[in-house]
Amino acid sequence: KHLCFFSGFGPFRQYLVNSSWEAVKELSKRGLGENIDLQIMQLPVVYQKAKEKVFKIWTTLQPLLTVHVGLASSATALIILEQCGKNKGYRERDACGFLPEGACCVLDGPEKIDSTINMKTLWKNISVEGIDIILSRDAGRYICDYTYYTSLYYGNGRAAFIHVPPLSKSVTAEFLGKALQTIILAMLEQCGEQRE
Repeated sequence: KHLCFFSGFGPFRQYLVNSSWEAVKELSKRGLGENIDLQIMQLPVVYQKAKEKVFKIWTTLQPLLTVHVGLASSATALIILEQCGKNKGYRERDACGFLPEGACCVLDGPEKIDSTINMKTLWKNISVEGIDIILSRDAGRYICDYTYYTSLYYGNGRAAFIHVPPLSKSVTAEFLGKALQTIILAMLEQCGEQRE
């Protein structure tokens, strides 16, 4: 069995229920088939704590793939596939009021790290009814981007980041869980092709 690890985020600002965590919980109910051992974790919207947890995932569990799901408050009905994480420019305080040291993820780390998953190929090949999927190369320099970069760094690029919209009447947790399932299965296919 291959281990795949998923994270969503906890509450922050006005979002008392974070759609990313609701979507991840829903995905875990659905599963990804027999061969995949799916584990989930909620990350706090706190730089240092998120980083420690991500480091622990990679060092202790060494999953085949780690997928982080975050809430994009600006997106109303969009799922955003993030291609890369950026190291510098973190100037927004987290839920505890902290900033990362040097406004960056990893001191002396590369400027940006790309995922080994080709999001463009993925984006071309999948569609989810009822919602648009777009491609992005900028995860926004907040906890999402920070977590993504850290995960790409410790996981040698075997991480992915998906931004989901806030929950609404049309975008339910169930809907997002199903959409994630479709997207992740396509990602795993890519991982399989890379291994062969």
